[in-house]
Amino acid sequence: MNIGDLFRRHALYRPDQLALIFQEQRLTYKAFNREINRLANALLALGIQKGDKIATILPNCAELLETYWAVGKIGAVVVPTSNLLRGAALKTLLNDSDTVLVITNRDFTDTLAAIRDDLPAIGADRFLLIDGGDVPGFQDYHALKNQAADHEPTGIAIAPDDPFNIMYSSGTTGLPKGIVHTHNIRAWYGTSFASAFRMTPESVTMHAGAIVFNGAFVDLMPTFFLGATYILLPQFEVESYIATIEREKVTHIMLVPAQIVALLNSPNFRPERLASLEMLLTLGAPLHMEHKEQLNALLPGRFYELYGLTEGFITVLDKEDYAAKPQSVGVPLPFSDMRILDIDGRDVPAGEVGEICGRSPILMPGYYKRPDLTAQTIVDGWLHSGDLGYVDDDGFLYLVDRVKDMIISGGVNVYPKDIEEIVVQHPAVSEAAVFGIPHAKWGETPVAAVTLTSPDAVDAETLKNWINANVGAKFQRVSAVFIMDAFPRNVAGKTLKREMRDKFSELTDPQG
Repeated sequence: MNIGDLFRRHALYRPDQLALIFQEQRLTYKAFNREINRLANALLALGIQKGDKIATILPNCAELLETYWAVGKIGAVVVPTSNLLRGAALKTLLNDSDTVLVITNRDFTDTLAAIRDDLPAIGADRFLLIDGGDVPGFQDYHALKNQAADHEPTGIAIAPDDPFNIMYSSGTTGLPKGIVHTHNIRAWYGTSFASAFRMTPESVTMHAGAIVFNGAFVDLMPTFFLGATYILLPQFEVESYIATIEREKVTHIMLVPAQIVALLNSPNFRPERLASLEMLLTLGAPLHMEHKEQLNALLPGRFYELYGLTEGFITVLDKEDYAAKPQSVGVPLPFSDMRILDIDGRDVPAGEVGEICGRSPILMPGYYKRPDLTAQTIVDGWLHSGDLGYVDDDGFLYLVDRVKDMIISGGVNVYPKDIEEIVVQHPAVSEAAVFGIPHAKWGETPVAAVTLTSPDAVDAETLKNWINANVGAKFQRVSAVFIMDAFPRNVAGKTLKREMRDKFSELTDPQG
């Protein structure tokens, strides 16, 4: 069991099939496998052994993908890190993961030079630059690779339960929490999602999000499992995104809600330009019904929604189920189970809200070096998500909210998602985020942050009054509205409510 062996197979049986498109690069499976092998053999020549941790600090690029599979072929473990990390946070992550080699670019040479004395596990010759040249203390990635042989690395026995990667949480602060995935887990990603998304070897997948986050493997693994074509974009830029779908006849895409909103609002968006699409998957955060309905009216029969945790539980709303269950996030994948539990760990009946718990073949073996956190998260083989939801009589899952995002106002549970669904219905609102801030009388009070479809489309007071006239209950009324140019996001595209909560808590009178 070796995930990297997929490329040996495709190079043998589908050598001329287009594997990867990145900017001007178009690599067949034969050519891509040759590059992967060169890097794998170069790493072996540097003394990298099975189980060693290789960290990447890179934007989307062909070298990052190449590293994933080369590291896999030799039984080492890849540690993809966010390029938002700097200083102490980066040092902590590299040390926590026991990284012995770093692959990066020139943007990080100063950052790494400043902390390298505090990285004792990384040897002096183990900082590689993909855009190398004469940079003191760093080796040229491509020079090393081009000196290596392109044959398959040999003599390395890899078992299904050997680790393939450690994925750290997407935040930029706090203690590290590294989620371990094995070769077997990634193989399940390939088979399960290829089936769920109706993919074939002729599919063309396009990805614009940062591939250092686990969500990227949702379309990455099934594409390479099948030997299909993967288009990697440097970043999400809506006009070039639309143009690439049209030009390359892309069949499968996935977007976070903010990107879907940008797509729908683009002046160049026309359904016929996206006619090749067979799947449009949303994930990472709930997509509001306002946008679901608009999307499905313009591009019918293509919409999938995924709910999941990097730790290893997934549900998918199939495109054929959307019409009957538009507010659901679907059902567990095959060979997976789901339970909804109350605070005492008892199963609750259909329609009753509780914590979403699951188990599946993609369940992590644990957090890296954190058995304490693992024991809190996986109890008797069941992953406790920290998310609130319920199932209907047919077993379809409905998200209510994150436990940590729930607002308790005057002793009443207030779910921000319910209020957000109302806010985005205002014609001037592009995006909405509702969260709680401290209040002397009620404990917490809901407030809304919004971005607008155009500047000055509505003022905060008018919007607040409209929201409060349209919510279903008095406790859902917002005490303030904050208009923003853009929401803070991490590299995965997720809205950082925590940052907004901290910012606006300081600006708001807690007396209300």
